[in-house]
Amino acid sequence: MNAQLAVRQVSKRFGGVLANDRISLEVRRGEIVGLIGPNGSGKTTLFNSIVGHHPIDSGTVWFEGANITGLSVQKVTRAGVLRTFQMTRIYRSMTCLENLLISLPHPNLRSIQLPRRFPASAASRALSLLDFVGLSEQRDRTAGDLSYGQQRLLEVAMALMNEPKILLLDEPTAGISPWLIDVLIARLRLVRREFGISLLMIEHNMRVIFDIAERVYCLDRGSVLAEGPPERIRSDARVIEAYLGG
Repeated sequence: MNAQLAVRQVSKRFGGVLANDRISLEVRRGEIVGLIGPNGSGKTTLFNSIVGHHPIDSGTVWFEGANITGLSVQKVTRAGVLRTFQMTRIYRSMTCLENLLISLPHPNLRSIQLPRRFPASAASRALSLLDFVGLSEQRDRTAGDLSYGQQRLLEVAMALMNEPKILLLDEPTAGISPWLIDVLIARLRLVRREFGISLLMIEHNMRVIFDIAERVYCLDRGSVLAEGPPERIRSDARVIEAYLGG
């Protein structure tokens, strides 16, 4: 299997609603793949299926040759698959540095506890990642006081603390200012180049997705409508009709 992440014929139903209908997609190692589609087309449900947030009804999810179907979120994360969410999930009352430190996996931690004993290497890594996303000067600032775009950058740094092999990003540019969009996209390119991390991105900003992604999948009504390089998806009549708007 050449794909790093392979989704094979995955279906998920909620009561009478078929949210995902035999979806297949793949992400190769070091690749940036986009996932687009109208609201309600099943994109976020698919992310939840991949990371083990809910059981799927049929199909399989493979990561680096191992079947991760049905594993818990924690086990999927430990395997190297990590996702972000549409709304930022930061600890607003903690500093930026504390947010990164608390992101470290800790098998014996039952609740969010600070202070905790962290090795010097963890603090060093956290500071390095804050510098990587352009937030080194904000290290001691309360995370809730950051702009929304800065919170997005902080969330990326928090994810990187777990040393993922692939990041699933759910609308990373939603709600942030245009100039910070460019900053975030530049950092995501560096995530791939400097850390070798693959990216699968849900995104509604077509300028962003057609600029950064090497391949794009378009979902419609729970199924894959089209797949291919951005230039082909941009001109696909089915995609235009279903999503891009004429």
